[in-house]
Amino acid sequence: MFALALRSLRHRIAGFAASFLAMFLGATILMSFAAMLDTAGGTGVDATSKETLTTMGTVVGGWGLLLVVFAVSSTLTLSVRQRSAEMALLRSIGATPRQVTRMIVGESAVLAAAAAVLAIAPAVLGGRLLLDLLGSTGQVDADVAYVFGPIALGMGITITFAAATLAALITARRAARTSAAEALGAAAVADDSRLSKKRIAVGVVFLLLALDLAVVTATVMKGKGSDAMQTAGQTSIWAAIGLAVLAPAIIRKVAAVVAGPLERRGLTGYLTAQNLRRHTGRLASVVMPVVLFTAIGAGTLVMQAVENDAMAASGLLKSNEQKNIETLNFVVIGMIVAFAAIMLINTLVAATAARRREFAQIRLAGATPRQVLKVVALEGAILTAVGVALGTAAALPTILPYSYARTGDVVPGTGAGIYLAIVAVAAVLTVATGYAAARRTIRTPAITAVA
Repeated sequence: MFALALRSLRHRIAGFAASFLAMFLGATILMSFAAMLDTAGGTGVDATSKETLTTMGTVVGGWGLLLVVFAVSSTLTLSVRQRSAEMALLRSIGATPRQVTRMIVGESAVLAAAAAVLAIAPAVLGGRLLLDLLGSTGQVDADVAYVFGPIALGMGITITFAAATLAALITARRAARTSAAEALGAAAVADDSRLSKKRIAVGVVFLLLALDLAVVTATVMKGKGSDAMQTAGQTSIWAAIGLAVLAPAIIRKVAAVVAGPLERRGLTGYLTAQNLRRHTGRLASVVMPVVLFTAIGAGTLVMQAVENDAMAASGLLKSNEQKNIETLNFVVIGMIVAFAAIMLINTLVAATAARRREFAQIRLAGATPRQVLKVVALEGAILTAVGVALGTAAALPTILPYSYARTGDVVPGTGAGIYLAIVAVAAVLTVATGYAAARRTIRTPAITAVA
């Protein structure tokens, strides 16, 4: 089956591009930060610099693994769903669930190995830029020599490979368990948005963890200054992941509410309503990065704005530790937000490109290219609204408890501009990327695309 995986990769380069990019970006980020651990172990590094470098290097490892697993799992799920007919054919000619699983895992292993190797060069540059940033803010001595060594390589390659394998196993499990008859039937109809009990349980666990941290921030951490960031900073991430895991079910509920009004708005509304009803799984893959982008960006950046205002009001200077935390917030959260933004673009392009045949069929049925683009734009607006709403809901358990713990006010007096900017970026990325990808896709003649 490994040979089959190699052949599948050769014939479906475009289909695997989204997963490969997720692995490549993940490996680059992981190795860039892990290089700080190599640098901290170098000669002549003072205690303060070593502490800063170690904090930077270790904090991203766990989050990096989690985000890479999540991003790769999302893109792999989309890829496997788009290949439902291929999976059905394999099962119908006698392929066992174990063989299908080995094929998907083998594909991911090849992609992960290639992504990790190609990520080394940009990671070397990324690590150097990060060290320069720490040096320019006075948190690391300017004489500290940059080292990119075995820790960076080991963490980057190992975590990327482990994340890709875990994501592949998660993705392959459902495809492998489907019987040949069920697979053939599923390939011909809309995707199934029903969530398994295990997936629901995972989403609920993440949400409960976020709720627990929010309560701890507002109670135990009240009056403890910037130390409250230790619990508040994680809350929006856990909440965002929980809501993203449950996204297919949420999209289905949204579709049930808006489908009726949409169908009364002419052909564009009718087609949009049908897509929302029939392709909730595919659309949920697009909503996930919007949720992460909005929640983590708004939650952490508004929290930091509250902290900055509190420090300014007190008239105190920030300690080196507080400077480290602020830099960590901006750099790491900036990294995560950028990662989510790129994954949003990546997923949208992959999902839209896979709809070439669908768009062609609509055009052959009488729809004009302009009407197809209107459908895509309307879908993008709805997905943006859902993603921003869920992201906002996930950000509030960070913002409100931290504001109360730090200032005594539940609603912060700052950060509105930051939030609106994040929402605007999310909207532009989602709608503009989907529209541009659809416009490129429909350039192919309808007859050619259907064939």
